[in-house]
Amino acid sequence: MKVRIKFAKYGAMKFIGHLDMMRFFQKAVRRAEIDVKYSEGFSPHQIMSFAAPLGVGIESRGEYMDLEVLSMSAPEDMKDALNRVMVEGVEVLAVNVLPDQTKNAMASVAAASYRLQRKEGGVPIEDLSEKLGQFYAQDHIPYTKETKKSVIELDLKQGIYELGAKDGAIHMLVDASSGGNIKPTVVFEKFCAFAGCEIPVSDIQVTRLETYTNLAKEGEARQLVPLLLQN
Repeated sequence: MKVRIKFAKYGAMKFIGHLDMMRFFQKAVRRAEIDVKYSEGFSPHQIMSFAAPLGVGIESRGEYMDLEVLSMSAPEDMKDALNRVMVEGVEVLAVNVLPDQTKNAMASVAAASYRLQRKEGGVPIEDLSEKLGQFYAQDHIPYTKETKKSVIELDLKQGIYELGAKDGAIHMLVDASSGGNIKPTVVFEKFCAFAGCEIPVSDIQVTRLETYTNLAKEGEARQLVPLLLQN
């Protein structure tokens, strides 16, 4: 049986890297006495996979992991059992049972929404809303991506699905698939270069609000739904 767990990561825990989060959840599953399924072989491990790894320093209200279990009573019981062994800064928000044929969370990610706001004491980003609209109105937003092997010229505009200002913060919906994966900090840096604002990324708190999958078939318009609702 496969279950999908949605959780939040915030506070001091935002500085914990992806591999350490995996180890944390492996221990939490044991402490919560979840009847988890293990792989076979000489070194059995819990069958667990995470959706889109979160960068260090980024908070989130929309993280996902899949877990295979041998048995369970009810999703709400598993949620409560896990939350009893969580530390401050990690909270399980929901648990959903998935059909066996559902693709794993990592392979299902298509997009993610983010909120970017000045850290405490900074000027609200909302003051830049007019220039933000002008930035997004461009036909193309060129971006040079350097990898270990090559330099790639990209058009960021293709991977930015929504962009605007609300409640003193920048909100964006961007491509988060393995083939696209637009980083919100890159969009912010390109915007600042366009608008002439001198706000370092270190002054910005990034929060992932939700992670989505695309239910549309090939050739159809994008149909994004939260990973929790995938079936």
